[in-house]
Amino acid sequence: MDQDWEDRVTAAWARFGELPESAAPAFRAEIDALVAELPEDSPLGPFERACAWDSTGHSDRAVPLYREALARGLDGYRGRRAKIQLSSSLRNTGHPEAGVELLIPELDAPSDELDDAVRACLALCLSSLGRDREGLSLVLGALAPHLPRYQRSMANYARLLVASDD
Repeated sequence: MDQDWEDRVTAAWARFGELPESAAPAFRAEIDALVAELPEDSPLGPFERACAWDSTGHSDRAVPLYREALARGLDGYRGRRAKIQLSSSLRNTGHPEAGVELLIPELDAPSDELDDAVRACLALCLSSLGRDREGLSLVLGALAPHLPRYQRSMANYARLLVASDD
């Protein structure tokens, strides 16, 4: 879509954080109106609608929309966001194993600012499956580079949490 549409979507999301919960239906209607301006087969439509449902507490309504956006070819930065958010929604709806399957390949994807979000969400999915040590390892590994000290120690601890006892 054009920059004007992108700017209006960004502005709607910027206002979202200030809205009371009671404004959720109006917010979703605003996103729906913006989506109505897109070509019918655009992957951005279901993605933005999924985000609106998800952000207003309806992971169950978001899951099929994220899947539709990805099936329509949503890729790049928004595609990675969709995978992260879909895996979170899958976890919230009782399907953390599907979230793990979705995010494992993202660990090897080209690095970007979403790397830590991938690891955090994957850690939550793993924890929901009773795989807490793996999840903690991911979180420590993601945290380590941001620490002012102890980066190497924390990275080693993260590795040791999942190292086999060979």
